Amino acid sequence: MSTTSKASQRIAALLDDNSFVEIGGLVTARATDFNMKPDETPSDGCVTGYGVIGGKPVYVYSQDASVMNGTVGEMHAKKITALYDLAMKTGAPVIGLIDSAGLRLQAATDALNAFGAIYMKQALASGVIPQITAILGSCGGGLALFPTMTDFTLMECKNAKLFVNAPNALDGNEISRCDSSSAAFQSEESGIVDVVADEATVLGKIRELIGFLPSNNTEGSDIVECSDDLNRASDIAGCAGDTKIALTMIADNNDFFEVKPAYGKDMVVGLMKLDGITVGAVANRSEIYDEEGKLAEKMDAVLSKEGCEKAADFVNFCDAFDIPVLTLTNVKGYKATMCSEKGIAKAAAKLTYAFANATVPKVNVVVGKAMGTAASVMNSKAIGCDITMAWPNAEIGTMDSKLAAKIMYDGQGADVINEKAAEYEALQLSAVSAAKRGYVDQIVAPVDTRKYVIGAFEMLFTKSEDRPAKKHGTV
Repeated sequence: MSTTSKASQRIAALLDDNSFVEIGGLVTARATDFNMKPDETPSDGCVTGYGVIGGKPVYVYSQDASVMNGTVGEMHAKKITALYDLAMKTGAPVIGLIDSAGLRLQAATDALNAFGAIYMKQALASGVIPQITAILGSCGGGLALFPTMTDFTLMECKNAKLFVNAPNALDGNEISRCDSSSAAFQSEESGIVDVVADEATVLGKIRELIGFLPSNNTEGSDIVECSDDLNRASDIAGCAGDTKIALTMIADNNDFFEVKPAYGKDMVVGLMKLDGITVGAVANRSEIYDEEGKLAEKMDAVLSKEGCEKAADFVNFCDAFDIPVLTLTNVKGYKATMCSEKGIAKAAAKLTYAFANATVPKVNVVVGKAMGTAASVMNSKAIGCDITMAWPNAEIGTMDSKLAAKIMYDGQGADVINEKAAEYEALQLSAVSAAKRGYVDQIVAPVDTRKYVIGAFEMLFTKSEDRPAKKHGTV
């Protein structure tokens, strides 16, 4: 491998030292139209090969913007599709480092066909091997489908660009008004990007991510030796609002890998280890605390369109790769805005389907409120959760006790309303009342959550569950 190109340097920084083996280093373009000579395209603008990350085999392609701006031509694409073929045969992840001006115009229909061939390989690999994309330069036009067809997308924060149509090509917009190609836009508004950071951090985060993932869909959840105390007490009673903190404290060695933190902030999703086993986590969130422990943002404990979509995609990923799912529930309804109303029903249906369709071990902990059908959506026992736990002060029911009393005793005085609200709360809203009806399996103290969750997943380790025979669902 040539160490002079940035594409090669990026691979060297990503992989374990001296582990990379290049494939197809002598490939050059065949097209000679418009004075393009084959000897002008070393590696045809794409370095491909294999190596290891933390001892795990991976396949990598890295686009070289110094060769025809990293444009994708016939041979460039053939190198990537050949890499996918090897990855599928051997059952190892594919990592793409994107830095390209897009379609190679000189290659015309050969390049157009090349794009489609890569899309096909990505589609076939989906759910079979993990696919990770890092956008380190330009990624525009049809190339924007590369990251969106993979499982995780990371993006360099300052110079990387991701777009289908350039910002200046959008009606009524120009780049100084809204840079729709920026990492900020694609992580906060479109929800495509999972991690935004400088280039060195992006490569480091890919290494971290590989440490959580199985190599393929037959391997099962990634397992390592646990160095943390399985019975470690975690004082998370005050974390029902900011569940990212709760998940971090529950996780082995307090290591929680959050994805898409800037999109659908009312939902936290990410990966963690519990007793050395990778678990996917999904949690409602109504508070965000900064690194100094100060309250930075407060939200309603509701489901939003963005949060549901983020969680549904994540649960589908976990199910495809046999990664167990943990949920922390604290929700009282659905976001009520005109914008949200346009998509919340469909998004909530997708999340409901994702949980119901998933056959991996599923554990739910009600850490706050679990109200109405929004609670049903959040991995409830009714849609297939295997073990449901609740903190002692959790509220589980159809609606707030005061509101319920006002409806049932309309026209009565305040004393009656308050009395009946207290009665309703004890009889219908408490964790104990839900447990008496069999909707909660265990009531656990917040400090013991880690211990009981680990125990539940260990019990469920050999779970096997079938679904009705069908080609695939349509939700």
